[in-house]
Amino acid sequence: MAPIYLAFGWIHLAAHDLGLEETSGAVIRKKLGGLLGAMRRHRTAAGDRKGAVDHFVTVTRSYWPGLFACYDTADVPRTNNDLEPLFGSHRYHERRASGRKGGSPGMVLRGSVRLVAGLATRNREVTAADLDAADREEWKRTRAELEVRRQRRVERRRFRRDPKEYLKALENKLIQSGLPA
Repeated sequence: MAPIYLAFGWIHLAAHDLGLEETSGAVIRKKLGGLLGAMRRHRTAAGDRKGAVDHFVTVTRSYWPGLFACYDTADVPRTNNDLEPLFGSHRYHERRASGRKGGSPGMVLRGSVRLVAGLATRNREVTAADLDAADREEWKRTRAELEVRRQRRVERRRFRRDPKEYLKALENKLIQSGLPA
C-alpha cells in the first residue's frame, strides 16, 4: 500500500470516529486514543509522510483535554463552523456600535463575559427575574477574575511606557518586603 493511502486512511478513520453521532465522549476518546497510538507506532510505514503523521498526532494530543466536551454536553457545537457565525455576528455588531475597524480592547479584556451576554440577549429578552436568579458567588468570582486580568493589562502598559521606572518600583517593593517589621 502506498504511504499516502495509508496516511489518508488514518486521517479518514480519525474523522469518522470524531463524526460519530450519539456516542459518549469516553467511547470516542478510547477509539481515537487507540488510533493515535497505532499511528505513532506505525508511522514509518507512511514513508516520507511520517512527519505529517507525527504532526497530526501531536496537534491532536494538544487539543485532547477539550476535544470531547461536545459529545458529553448536548448544547456544545461539534465544530468551530457552528460557532463562527455567532462570533462573526458579535464582531460585526461591536464594530458597528463602536465605529472601530478592528476589535475593541474591551473584548480582549472582558470577552468571556461580553460575548456570552451579547449572544444571550439575541436569543431572548433578559429580565430582572433572570438577573435575580443568578448565582452571586459565581458573579463575584467572575468579577474578581476579570479584575485580575485588567490589573495584568495595566501592569503591561506601565512597563511598556517606562520599563526602567517600572523595574525600579518592583525592586523597591522587593526590598521593602525583605526588611524586618
